[in-house]
Parts: sequence; structure tokens; C-alpha cells
Amino acid sequence: MAVIVAASKNKHKIEEIEAITKKFGMNVIPRNEAGVPDEIEIEEDGETFEENSLKKARGIMEICGQTTIADDSGLMVDYLGGAPGVYSARFAGEDGNDEKNNQKLIHLLEEVAPKEKTAKFVSVITLIFPDGETIVARGECPGRIIDQPVGENGFGYDPLFVPDGYNKTFAQLTAEEKNQISHRALALQELERQLLARKAGK
Repeated sequence: MAVIVAASKNKHKIEEIEAITKKFGMNVIPRNEAGVPDEIEIEEDGETFEENSLKKARGIMEICGQTTIADDSGLMVDYLGGAPGVYSARFAGEDGNDEKNNQKLIHLLEEVAPKEKTAKFVSVITLIFPDGETIVARGECPGRIIDQPVGENGFGYDPLFVPDGYNKTFAQLTAEEKNQISHRALALQELERQLLARKAGK
């Protein structure tokens, strides 16, 4: 089984990635197990999810020398012109957290009609090999934002996001249900497609 280093320290992201990648023969290990010091931080100053994902993957790969996978993801709300976007994790400021981010989003949309609260979660996954070969996969999950958080599962904006075709938020779905339709699951499916094409071309 191939060993891949996760650039992220977010255990929720690693769990979601690993739940899907293990069936593709990829064993994901946390960055600290690959010898990357906890104090090492890759600045996410890109203007797109693609830029941030690549920067994180390349930065960690150059430190550990192993194949590395990085995810940059976030919520894009149509009414807000695509915000919070790449600033999703720090929407309420550098000292923000999930609750503060969610409350800011609720406040910004409180006077907006439900039909105008369309949004999508986006995930861009970059897999970079020690020789510099890079695979980039993007996944999007459309849905809408509701007025108050509902559900206990997931993290981030999950309690406010209802995916299209469902009447439950991401935070009400089981991990198995979410891993069938989430932006990260779709990005990983695209990653698998590209890995299979790479293998066939060799």
C-alpha cells in the first residue's frame, strides 16, 4: 500500500480523506509521522483553492521528501460573491473558530430570501510526488444555506449547509452519507480517475 503524507493537521480532513483513499490503496499518514515539525506552517496566501492546495502540498513534500496530499477547501456563497471562499477558515478573523464563522455568515444572510442563499462547497486536492509530478483534482457540492445551525456531525459550516437533493444539513448526515456526495469525496473520485489514467499511461 502506498504511503502518502497528509499536509493538513486537521484531523477531520484527514479522516475524510483516509476513509476514501484507503479503498484506492493509499495509506495516508499525518505529517508529524513523516517527521514534519508541528511548528511548520505553510502560509495560505493564494487567491484560489488551487494555489493554496499546491503550495501546501509542495511545501510539506519538500520537507519530508515523500509523496504528499493537500486539500484546500471552503464555502462559496453566491449572494456574497463567492465569499468566504479561500478565507472560509478565517472568515471571522484570525482568532475565529467554527462558531464565530457560522454566526458571521448567518448575520450576513439574515435579510436574504431563502431562494437566494445558494452556495457550494469546493475542495481542491493536490497530490505531489517527490519528482515534482503533480495531480490536481477539484470537487464541488452545490446546496443552500439555512438560517440556524442544525446537526452535530461534521465541522466548519456543515450545520448550515443543505446539499442539493437533501433536506438535511451536512452535519445531520452520517460520515458514510457525507462521503458519498461531499466536495472532498468528489475531488477524491476525480483524483482516482487521474491516478488510473496515469497508471494506464505507464
